Amino acid sequence: MGLLEGELAEALHELERRSLRRALRVVESAQDTTVVVEGRRLLMLSSNNYLGLATHPAVKEAARRALAEYGSGTGASRLVAGNLMPLTRLEQHLAAFKGVEAALVFGSGYLANIGVLGALAGPGDAVLSDELNHASLIDGCRLSRARVAVYRHRDMAHLRELLKDAGAARRRFIVTDAVFSMDGDAAPLAEIVELARAYRAAIILDEAHGVGVLGPGGRGLAAACGLAQEVDVHIGTLSKALGAYGAYVAGSSILRDYLVNRARSFIYSTGLPPAVAAAAEAALAVLEAEPALVERLHDNARYLRAGLEGLGFRIGPTESPILPVIVGEAEAALRLSRALLARGVYVTAIRPPTVPAGTARLRVTPIATHTRDQLDVAIAAFAEAAREVALI
Repeated sequence: MGLLEGELAEALHELERRSLRRALRVVESAQDTTVVVEGRRLLMLSSNNYLGLATHPAVKEAARRALAEYGSGTGASRLVAGNLMPLTRLEQHLAAFKGVEAALVFGSGYLANIGVLGALAGPGDAVLSDELNHASLIDGCRLSRARVAVYRHRDMAHLRELLKDAGAARRRFIVTDAVFSMDGDAAPLAEIVELARAYRAAIILDEAHGVGVLGPGGRGLAAACGLAQEVDVHIGTLSKALGAYGAYVAGSSILRDYLVNRARSFIYSTGLPPAVAAAAEAALAVLEAEPALVERLHDNARYLRAGLEGLGFRIGPTESPILPVIVGEAEAALRLSRALLARGVYVTAIRPPTVPAGTARLRVTPIATHTRDQLDVAIAAFAEAAREVALI
């Protein structure tokens, strides 16, 4: 073993000792209410496929048609030769869905966030970021080379203080998730808008876990609050409630044109595959045609939450279908996850650094297409697993 491998092996051993080592688990079937892992059919409660659209017949058919017509890839970055028609149609549809002038599709949510922040903010600017923002937003803030100030989670008094301190900055940006992915709570958007107006700041809102989940027709937190026009930059993903892959930035036509010219993660990345773009647009059409999917998702989340709380589990302060079952220590969360897996329920343990030390959890996420019978099976499995590992 070489020097590097030896050091890496030591680091992995330390992660193992602290119950923080991670490993990939192969899923041998489509992402649906159930999945196959190592030949076993498991009830899936760890997917962001909130509406079940990853396997919707219309979504799969749209992908097949685009694959037949356009092939598997775009062949180049979109500015060079890869701006295929399915991407343009998707962007037009997204802009109409969000009620804005234009949208631009990126290869992933990570690429969208680092691209937007790197293009819009820079030296002389101030970025105010919620402490529980997603890692992609955190990295985008760092890469922007702007002065970054982190405000306490959802603490508007602290944000106000930081905005006052940033008064001399060239530009000010307030950056926040709409729905925080590990806790399920939502940004206090009305108060953020009020502060943005008072201190002449732009708002960058990441709706990754909001679109398809919150608001009228699943249009997200900004729409739910009636504040969509107050947000300067809407960011969202195609890979969660829409069941595909990629991400978008939506806003003014000027914003879109500027990002086409300045967002490095857009300029220097190959365009999204046409079949993926077509699948995302079809999913968007399904969401518009079947808004009841959103309500079914929330019904399932309410039912599952009541069942888990009835067993004595502590659910974090969620305002969404994300149900964080707080366990505490990483090792205990792992034991509970493994006990559930043995009973046919797939729920992943979320541990530091994804969440703060002492708050390891099982991030439980029902899907709109789960049946009540399936949820009852899950609740019973939680009861048995918790007794096995002495958590309740």
